[in-house]
Amino acid sequence: MIMKLFHDIYKGKRVLITGHTGFKGSWLSVWLSELGADIIGYALKPSTTPNLFEISSISKKITSILGDIRDLEKLKSIFKKHKPEIVFHLAAQSLVRYSYREPVVTFETNVMGTINLLEACRHSPSVRVIINVTSDKCYENKGWIWGYRENDPMGGYDPYSSSKGCTELITNAYRNAFFNLQEYGKTHNIALSSVRAGNIIGGGDWAEDRLIPDCVKALSKNKKIAIRNPKSTRPWQYVLDPLAGYLLLGASMYKDAVKYSGPWNFGPSDDSLLTVKEIVKLVIKHWGNGDFIIEKLRHEKLRQPHEAKLLKLDASKAYTLLGWKPIYNIYEAVKRTIHWYKEFYYGKRREKDIYDSMVGEIMGYSTRLKKK
Repeated sequence: MIMKLFHDIYKGKRVLITGHTGFKGSWLSVWLSELGADIIGYALKPSTTPNLFEISSISKKITSILGDIRDLEKLKSIFKKHKPEIVFHLAAQSLVRYSYREPVVTFETNVMGTINLLEACRHSPSVRVIINVTSDKCYENKGWIWGYRENDPMGGYDPYSSSKGCTELITNAYRNAFFNLQEYGKTHNIALSSVRAGNIIGGGDWAEDRLIPDCVKALSKNKKIAIRNPKSTRPWQYVLDPLAGYLLLGASMYKDAVKYSGPWNFGPSDDSLLTVKEIVKLVIKHWGNGDFIIEKLRHEKLRQPHEAKLLKLDASKAYTLLGWKPIYNIYEAVKRTIHWYKEFYYGKRREKDIYDSMVGEIMGYSTRLKKK
C-alpha cells in the first residue's frame, strides 16, 4: 500500500532531508524509507532528550550526517558525494520564544541556512526537485478571519516569523533568477517550491514552548498544565497530513516541474481551528486526568513576547491542483497524538516497537489517503 502512493516516484531515488533529526524530519524519514527511497539526512544532533530520531532508530535505515546548515562548504561536499535527486529542506530554528532570546542564531540558521541549501542545489547537477519547508507564520499577519493565500504578502512580527518570511522571498528570488520556469529544460532542470503548514502535532515531539509537548511533560509528572494564551487560535493539524502534501507535491514536481513549482499552503480544514484552551481540554480528556492553570506573569509585557491571536491558512490551491485534503480533523489528531505519548510513557515500547508503530500509523493513513 505505502509503496504504491505518490506514483512510485520515490522508490530508488536519492532523497536528502535537512533537519532529519527533528520531529517532522523523523516522521518524513520513516515514510520515505518505507517508500523505498535512499535517504541522506543532514542535521544537528537532536535538541531534546528523549527525541523521536533516536528512539525510533531510523538512523539504522538511512545515511545520517551530523552538520550545520550554516556550513556551506560541508553542505556542498555532501551534495557532491551523495548526488541527491530530491531535497526536502526542514532544518531550521523553529521556536518563536527562542527567537526573541537568540535572534542572530535564528536569522543565521533560517535565512543563511536556506541560501546555503539553495546554493548547494544550484551547483549540484543531480538535483531535480527542492521543497523548502517554511511556516504559516511567514505571512504578514493582519488578524484576518479568513485564511492567508499563497499570493498574500510576506511579513513577520517576531524574529522567527520574519526569518520565515525572508526564506520565502529568498526561495522566490532563486526560482526567478536561477530556476526560472521559462528556462526549465534549457539552462537548468530544477523544480523549486516552498510549503507552509500550521501548528503540527503528533507523537514524538518534545520541543520547548510547544503546546502538546508542554502538556505531555506536565501530565507525565502529575503537574498542572500552564498555558499563556488560552484564547489564541491556531491551525492545528496532524503531522502526517502536511507530510503527505509535501510528498505528493514532490512527486508532482518530479513529473511536471513547470506546473507545480511555486508556493503552497497545506493547512487544516476550518473545523480544526480551536483555541489553546480547547486543545488543552481535549488533551486532558484523552490523557484521562489532569488540570491546567492560566499563567499570569509579572511584568507581562516584558516577559511575554507578542503572539498572534488568530492565524489561518487557505489551502484551496492544494485542494484544486493537487487533490490534497487533510485526512484527520483536530479531534482525531489530538486523540492519536495523546495515545502515542501514553504508549510511550506507560506502554514501555522498545525502539523496534516505536519504528513499527510509526510504520503502522503511516500504513493506516495511506489506506485512508487512497480512499479519499
